[in-house]
Amino acid sequence: MTINETQDELIEEFALFGDWMEKYEHIIQMARELPLIAEQYKTDENLIKGCQAQVWLHPDFTGDKIKFSADSDAIITKGLVSMMVRVLSNHTPAEIVAAELYFVDKIGLKEHLSVTRSNGLLSMIKQMKMYAVALHSKVNAN
Repeated sequence: MTINETQDELIEEFALFGDWMEKYEHIIQMARELPLIAEQYKTDENLIKGCQAQVWLHPDFTGDKIKFSADSDAIITKGLVSMMVRVLSNHTPAEIVAAELYFVDKIGLKEHLSVTRSNGLLSMIKQMKMYAVALHSKVNAN
């Protein structure tokens, strides 16, 4: 599944809910379903800077694709990182770098998240793309 197909799938899921309380419940459910990051990766090095909550993100580069694992100590934030992992995992660094993440606007996250959560989401996106850029550069250098 492409990044855009996964984004479209998320948009369709959120369209099923009538109000934002139901959408928050869905985000919480996504948090509960997030495969947890291995304890060995819950380090300061893997903490995302710019998030009010603690968010750990680890990229695993296998073959030509990046698979992300993550966790957070805040349930809504964990749901947000779960969405990001779902959208960007199992894609090449080039695909991740080139991705336009339109689902954030289409779902309405920008309007319904607090400023600190919005900033945290942007920090997650930035960090995932930075990992992809670094891995893309490393692959192309070899």
